Amino acid sequence: MSATDLLNLLIAALLLAGVYAIMSVGMTIIYGVMKIVNLAHAGFLMLGAYFVYELYTHLGIDPLLGVLLAFPVFFLIGTAVHRILVCRIPISDQPTLTSLLLLFGLWLVLQNLGYLVWGNSDRAILTPRTLDVLKIGPIGFPTVRLVVFGVALAALAGLEFVLHKTWFGRAVRALMQNSDAGRIVGIPVERTARIAFGVGIAFSGAAGGLLAMLYSFSPDFGGPFLLRAFVIIVLGGLESFAGVAIGSLILALVETFGILALPANYQPAIAFSLLVVALVVLPGGVAGLWNRRRRLA
Repeated sequence: MSATDLLNLLIAALLLAGVYAIMSVGMTIIYGVMKIVNLAHAGFLMLGAYFVYELYTHLGIDPLLGVLLAFPVFFLIGTAVHRILVCRIPISDQPTLTSLLLLFGLWLVLQNLGYLVWGNSDRAILTPRTLDVLKIGPIGFPTVRLVVFGVALAALAGLEFVLHKTWFGRAVRALMQNSDAGRIVGIPVERTARIAFGVGIAFSGAAGGLLAMLYSFSPDFGGPFLLRAFVIIVLGGLESFAGVAIGSLILALVETFGILALPANYQPAIAFSLLVVALVVLPGGVAGLWNRRRRLA
């Protein structure tokens, strides 16, 4: 393989890492504040894909605008789900079987709702930019992947601003570090948790719309990406936003360059293997390894 081909693969991995990051950050927010593993993440990814698809197919709304509209719509859906279901889960500083079963059941409900409404046939979002390629010398940049990467990067930058410059962001970071101390200093835990759950679901829905611009989808769409999101947050350390970026980059690089040795349909096996390695070798993720080195230094 030539150097140009390797460079193209590297660029593809970097563009994919941006999408993986926005796909996973919602799970990190919810886990960090509430210590809940959101298995319904897959269902909301699927709904986000169909949301953008319906806006484009029936109303002619550009998929990029559909992704932006998905943020407020899925935020409201997330806060409603929290108010109706999630707030009834007993508060715990560790994931509980109750929360896992509840959100797994919600995922199955959303999946079957997708089958009921859209059937089991694959759909795709095709726009003029879908097959367009930006050529810079020997390097080709798929336009749709560049656009999706740009939107993902802007959304993550907006989240970073919110986390460090607003009351909500400071409350989220405080609860992620020490929930008991957060309660003592007067942080409204229930309200913060509801907003955090809404933000997490908003990122899930928007990420589903972005992924739908790159892949065909059906009601089963979210499952493989749920596995990837889980691998990424485990690699990153579960509660680290910087770790999400690192985990996304690692997974994207391994998957992209893995096709040199394995067929493309072995990508789920690559994700499973990374998950096993992360749990056995890096139980605290890359962020935990970095923190240990800082303490030793």
